[in-house]
Formats: sequence, structure tokens, C-alpha cells
Amino acid sequence: MRHPHSPVVFALALLSLCLAACSAVPLETTRAPASQVQHADADIYVYVLRRGRHTDLVLPVAQLRNPLRTLAVEFPDVHYLTFGFGDRQYVLATHKNLAHALLAPFPGAGLLLVTALENPPMDVYGRDHLVALPVTQEQIDAISRFVWDSLQQNEQGEVPPYLPGIYPGNIYYPSTHTYYGLYTCNTWTADALKSGGLPFSTSGVILAGQVWDRAHAIAADETKTAN
Repeated sequence: MRHPHSPVVFALALLSLCLAACSAVPLETTRAPASQVQHADADIYVYVLRRGRHTDLVLPVAQLRNPLRTLAVEFPDVHYLTFGFGDRQYVLATHKNLAHALLAPFPGAGLLLVTALENPPMDVYGRDHLVALPVTQEQIDAISRFVWDSLQQNEQGEVPPYLPGIYPGNIYYPSTHTYYGLYTCNTWTADALKSGGLPFSTSGVILAGQVWDRAHAIAADETKTAN
């Protein structure tokens, strides 16, 4: 006879596996030829990066102001910083298994993975994985403040690294946000964009597709307005 709670268990396991993918896993970045490197643009853009079930936020260093800009000193020749929120226990697990995945829906310490890019994000990640959103300096200032406030600070107001990432240019930082089933990497990305005044509703945002579809809609509206 089927156990009466089996649908609940199955749903929890499925959600756990989905959330486990939202884990801020480091990406090995690529180096573009020098002729493709762009050090500045006439317009300011922030980027939504999608990697499967996970979304990240990519910010241009040239438009960042202190205190968030201080993170750039950790990386030579950096022009963009990618920020990804994740579940600390899952991200740092040496041998990930179902037990780690099943813990994902429950509240736990968060982690931010910061990845430095020397080259434009389109060259590093590919255009199919990015949505470019035009912003003003005031908007990127507000987004930067949200990101900075998501980083755990010491008594001196600094954000010391937690651990180096797997690849060069990746650093983990402890986050002030708690990761759980209703606040995932994608909720954090939506929150960051909303903080900059972009028309992002964070209510009920859990999955990457929700952020991705909204980012595409905003980009399409901007294109229509510009034309």
C-alpha cells in the first residue's frame, strides 16, 4: 500500500534537487583575445547570468563605487564582478549527496561567490546565457549597496573572504542572507535588481526561469522604448 505521505516526500525531494542546483558553483572563466576586450561602454548595463537553475548578477567595476568597489582590489585587471548567492552547506560540501540536497529547503547560512572577469561577460559566458539591462548610475549605486549589505562584515566594516573558489578569480564570502526554500539564489538576484528600481517582483520568486523571463521582458521593453 502506498504511504499516505509519499507525495509530500516526493515533492520535497524534487524541490531539494532543484534548489541544490542553485548553489553558486564556481565557473572557470575564459580569456578573450585582446581585440575583443572592452574596458568601458557608453551605456551602463547590469547583466543577469543564467546557468541552468541558477542565476547570478554581473556588475561593471568601472561604475561601482565604494564600498563594493573595494572587492575589486582582490583581483588584478578586473572589469566585471559576478555575484552568485547560494546555500553554504551545499556549496562547500566536498562530496555532495542526497542528504545535502534534502537540507536545501531548510534555513541555513548563505554564501556569495564573487567571480572576477577581465573580459566582457558576453565573451566569457556567451550571449545565450546573459540578459543585459540598461541602468543609470543611481540605479547601479542602489544595486551595489544591496550587494554590499548581503556580504557579512567584520567589526571594521570590511568583508574578509571566507574561502577561495575552485578556479582563479573565484572567492567565497559569507552572506548576511539566509538560504532556504523560499529564498534561493534566484530570489536574491531578483531582490538585487528590485533594489535598483527595476520592475522586478520578488514575491514567489524561487526558480531561475522566473528571473530570466522577467529580465527578458524588461530588456524587450527597453528596446521598444529606444526605437
